[in-house]
Amino acid sequence: MQILAVDIGTGTQDILLFDSDRAPENCLKLVMPSPTMLVAGRIRRITAAGQGLVLSGVIMGGGPSSWATEDHHRAGLPIFATPSAARSFNDDLDAVRHDLGVQVVDEREARRLAGRPDMGHVVMQDFSLGAITQAFLAFGVNLQPDAVMVAVFDHGNAPPDVSDRQFRLDYLADRLRVDGRLSTFAFAAGGVPAIMTRLQAVVDTAGPLDVPLLLMDTAPAAVMGARLDPAVASHPDALVANVGNFHCLAFQYRRGRFARLFEHHTGLLSQAGLEDWLKRLADGSISHQQVFADHGHGALTLDATPVPMDFVAVTGPRRAMLARSELPVYFAVPYGDQMLAGCWGMVRAAADLLPAWSDEILAALAGHEERSLW
Repeated sequence: MQILAVDIGTGTQDILLFDSDRAPENCLKLVMPSPTMLVAGRIRRITAAGQGLVLSGVIMGGGPSSWATEDHHRAGLPIFATPSAARSFNDDLDAVRHDLGVQVVDEREARRLAGRPDMGHVVMQDFSLGAITQAFLAFGVNLQPDAVMVAVFDHGNAPPDVSDRQFRLDYLADRLRVDGRLSTFAFAAGGVPAIMTRLQAVVDTAGPLDVPLLLMDTAPAAVMGARLDPAVASHPDALVANVGNFHCLAFQYRRGRFARLFEHHTGLLSQAGLEDWLKRLADGSISHQQVFADHGHGALTLDATPVPMDFVAVTGPRRAMLARSELPVYFAVPYGDQMLAGCWGMVRAAADLLPAWSDEILAALAGHEERSLW
């Protein structure tokens, strides 16, 4: 069976075509610019042309697209956006109007404006199956997966009086208190929690599919993938950190079970600061209040028993932050590729969500059988 796994980050979108008939190392893969990077490039070209900007589509990842929109506003050029597209920048539309000068319009008005010669139009969305299909076709591969799985990072739709950092941590805590497996952050399309609006936006734009569509959070997916590295899997007390472009999430395990975590903003962390949080995570002294006061999302402790810090597995695009660390760091490379850690984590999660294919997926991941090149 085949699973198309797409891990959508800030810098790149990492794409794996898992095939249970192939050795994992021989599965096809792509590492391409992220959707938010592509949107940012389109916006900057519109800014350079001196045109107004019309944004339609759905909630998607921010960062580069937000910065490009800010620059368009600073250039004194008009910005119009539908409510769904505008929420890519902030769930509070009044904040979007105030901070970015965006004029929020309905879909009909957006279509009218997009037809004007003095306007440039950009569609906001995280996932484009059509683009990925065309990329594979260019190499003679006709995509016909048995399931499609997409991961994005979702803060969730926090109420106006609740910090989105607190809201995100509460969501992580609620899921893990019920089920300590990282696949608790993966869902069938019809089971995405209503508060996870970015995940739901992927469902809304994926189009009609004849196969299961699964969704997952990127940070747990990366940690789950890192644990497929045999060196990591052999350490039941491993501390596993995903150092992403925007967010850093670390899980401490004890006797193979989840014990505690913290999540922070990578841009606010130095090497020394990150090392300090990892040490506190290992010895059990970390607290939600400490991390939140440092402008991180927070921490969750289910088991405060100290764990010897003798193995720290690290993955993520900013893993080099710990390259010179004196901690016992190991750079996880599941199936030889750290960039695909999130994708491999999604495939492993799919085994929990798709019971009919679970044995086949797990056998392929274990690699116990000789498999063909194609």
